[in-house]
Amino acid sequence: MNAPSRLDTTPRLEDFPYRLGDNVRFGDLDPNQHVNNAVYATYFETGRVTLMKSPQYGLTPPGLAWIMVRLDIHFRAELHWPGTIELGLGVVKLGRTSVTFEQVVFSHGTCIASATSVGVLLDEATRRPAPLTPEVVAKFKPWHKRGIEVAPPST
Repeated sequence: MNAPSRLDTTPRLEDFPYRLGDNVRFGDLDPNQHVNNAVYATYFETGRVTLMKSPQYGLTPPGLAWIMVRLDIHFRAELHWPGTIELGLGVVKLGRTSVTFEQVVFSHGTCIASATSVGVLLDEATRRPAPLTPEVVAKFKPWHKRGIEVAPPST
C-alpha cells in the first residue's frame, strides 16, 4: 500500500539518502549578492558526480561513463555568502539506459533549490547508450529516494 501523499510538496532533506556538505563560495555570488542561478547546476553536478564516480559505490563500471541529458531546476529561496549547504540526492526512476534523480540544496534547514536530473550510461568506445547492468541496478538500491518505489528497468 502506498503512503498517503503530503499536501506540502516542499522536499524534506531526510528523504534523500545520499548527502554531501559543501560551502557557498564568494565567487558563487552575482551582482545582487545572492548565489547566481547558474551556480546551482554546479551544486547539483557535485552531488551527482561525487556519488557516481566514487569507486566505493561501483556505479560506473569500466568502459562506461555517465552523461547528463536533462536538468530541471526549481529555485525556491535565495542563498547568500558566507554559508554552508547540504546537497541531497535520491534515485526516483531507472530506465533501460538511464537513471532519474531528484536532488536538493538545503541551507540552515531550508530547501533553497530542487531539481530533477537524468543521466544516461554511455559506452565509452561506441559513444552510444549502454543498458544498465544488473550489478549497477542493485548498487543503486541504497540511493532510492525515501517514499518512492523504484521499479527495475524494463528490458
